[in-house]
Amino acid sequence: MKPGKELLFLALGGSGEIGMNVNLYGCDGKWIMVDLGMTFADPAYPGIDLVLPDLSFIEERREDLLGIILTHGHEDHIGSIPYFAADLGVPIYATPFTAGLIANKLEEEGLLGEVRLNVVEQGGDFQLGPFDVRYVPLAHSIAEANALLIETPYGKVFHTGDWKLDNAPQIGRPTSDEAMRAIGDSGVLALVCDSTNVFNSEPSGSEATVRGGLEEVVAAAKGRVVVTTFASNAARLHTLGRVARATNRQLCVAGRSLDRIIKVAHATGYLKDFPETIDFDTAMSLPRREVLIVATGGQGEARAALGRIASGEHKIKLEDGDTVVFSSRQIPGNELDIGRIMNALARADVKTVTERQAHVHVSGHPARPELAAMYHWIRPEILIPVHGESRHLHEHRRFGLEQGIPKSIVQENGDLIRLAPDGPQKIGSERVGRLILDGDVMLTADGATMSQRRKIAANGVISVAVAVDPQSRLRGDPQIAIEGIPVEEDRHDFLAEACDAAAGAVRKGAANEDKLREEIRLSVRRCATEWTGKKPVVDVLIVRV
Repeated sequence: MKPGKELLFLALGGSGEIGMNVNLYGCDGKWIMVDLGMTFADPAYPGIDLVLPDLSFIEERREDLLGIILTHGHEDHIGSIPYFAADLGVPIYATPFTAGLIANKLEEEGLLGEVRLNVVEQGGDFQLGPFDVRYVPLAHSIAEANALLIETPYGKVFHTGDWKLDNAPQIGRPTSDEAMRAIGDSGVLALVCDSTNVFNSEPSGSEATVRGGLEEVVAAAKGRVVVTTFASNAARLHTLGRVARATNRQLCVAGRSLDRIIKVAHATGYLKDFPETIDFDTAMSLPRREVLIVATGGQGEARAALGRIASGEHKIKLEDGDTVVFSSRQIPGNELDIGRIMNALARADVKTVTERQAHVHVSGHPARPELAAMYHWIRPEILIPVHGESRHLHEHRRFGLEQGIPKSIVQENGDLIRLAPDGPQKIGSERVGRLILDGDVMLTADGATMSQRRKIAANGVISVAVAVDPQSRLRGDPQIAIEGIPVEEDRHDFLAEACDAAAGAVRKGAANEDKLREEIRLSVRRCATEWTGKKPVVDVLIVRV
């Protein structure tokens, strides 16, 4: 499928889900990619941490791909770069802060010299084939978040990336009404827009307002204070540096990703007045009211700093009278993990504060008033909702049409949309999917490995070994090992019956080894089902003696 004299849009990730953003634009035979993100695994993927997009569509057309353009540095927009960029073999374009984060990732994977990383200044522009691209700074919860103004022979696209309106951002400049109106005045065919907070009727709020809430909570605390937030939220780090000074507390940072963000921020001209930090030992030696700790792990990650602090496995120690502030939003799906950490803190009589108790967080995504403002600035012919689950995308379409946008279409991953001419219309469905990173191996998320792992997790596994002579007669007793089979105190009796079932299957005299193996497997599984109601995975080894 090669784009003709037309403008096409295809999401390989991030439409119909929140996270793993990958978007393609095609015209005159060429494609560009906007963002290359990942997402974190949920319990449906046992043993897996990272989920990556399936890029088969564009990998098969890599000779037509001109480049990868990054809107900002959040993991759901750049996290897959180390796994795909070298194989795709095209240059990457990013502003300085985002480029710094990407360079760190590439260096960790030994790929820094294999991937062309082009740094584009804020507000800069460049050309890739039939695409003229300009960075347009917008506020978000990370430094250098940008929209992209993509000009093609068939019309302009304003791709927002993640954004919000903030008249007093702590890092960067506020969105300029005049600049945005000028983009709209130039004529925009399509607005491809963030849908995350479309159900929220109140504005997301300014980062400046969070400072007062955090100062109040920290000033009132009698002991040590730990604030956990997204490591990438450099604006929140800036705020916390000021809060530490205002409350006369020394600042300590716990978490490698925080160290990385601070390092890149300093290198690119941000966090210039961030206080000097102290190490863990110094933090523990100071009076409790003189310490403010910023830690990773606010989404319940067990091995992140806060998780290890809560379990007592970290040099930072908390006790009765200390406070932990969750200065972040709960990502859907993380509620149980966050709850476990909160319960562990509660058992130590540590007070927890969330956005429900105090004004300690604002969202980085646009609510309805901000979306309406964007529509009225840009005045697109077409609205394409992205960055949301199905319910977000459909509501965003309805809201945009109510606000006067002439046309809108709901697309999800794999829907090939023609924007021009005569758009929007769905003209095809392309292959999409998920890959999982299992240790150092990349696999399909719905493949045999994960399917079998789910079965083992749900039902347990039984290993059976039998010895037979050349005439397939049983020699000795079958040997059986079980893992995760719910027999507990009846284990001995169950094993005896399962061994009898295996021996009985051998005595039936199957015609060949494959049929013998299957007869043993089914006999042992029937025995397990009778005992437990479960259907475990049964693995059979036949030894010829």
